[in-house]
Amino acid sequence: MLKKISKIPFTDSPEQAAKLDAVIAECTGDVSMLMHVMQVAQDIYGYLPFEIQQKIADGMNVPLEKVYGVATFYAQFALAPKGKYAISVCLGTACYVKGAQEILDELSAQLGIEAEECTADGKYSLTACRCIGACGLAPVMTINDDVYGKITAADVKGILAKYE
Repeated sequence: MLKKISKIPFTDSPEQAAKLDAVIAECTGDVSMLMHVMQVAQDIYGYLPFEIQQKIADGMNVPLEKVYGVATFYAQFALAPKGKYAISVCLGTACYVKGAQEILDELSAQLGIEAEECTADGKYSLTACRCIGACGLAPVMTINDDVYGKITAADVKGILAKYE
């Protein structure tokens, strides 16, 4: 059984719902358009909450598991909202062996959220990703477009302070 990922309550405006309903109506009956509908939904909402996945599944006449499978297979889709500051910790091999898990654990403790979650105030979101291509800087984390390399768990508090 699929469950809600985000701790932040989902909100939907009539305008957002109308946009998604129109796209679903255009594409109903053509399962090859599923990804397109999901991309539009993510553009509208910023992520694909459980409620929207269910709406897409119902409207496209596909199992919810298929929508969820596509959403979790492709990195372009997010199941939880992104914070103002999107933090990503690389857990690729080079980063992992140099302590990336400890950095992720420290971020989790400092922010009070787990990977793939967003703080209740919407300020921070935390993601664990695979190789970002900066192995020479391992371990690496990013906050939006800022890259932090060769860091330790002890550096986390100071880095976060820059975003307060």
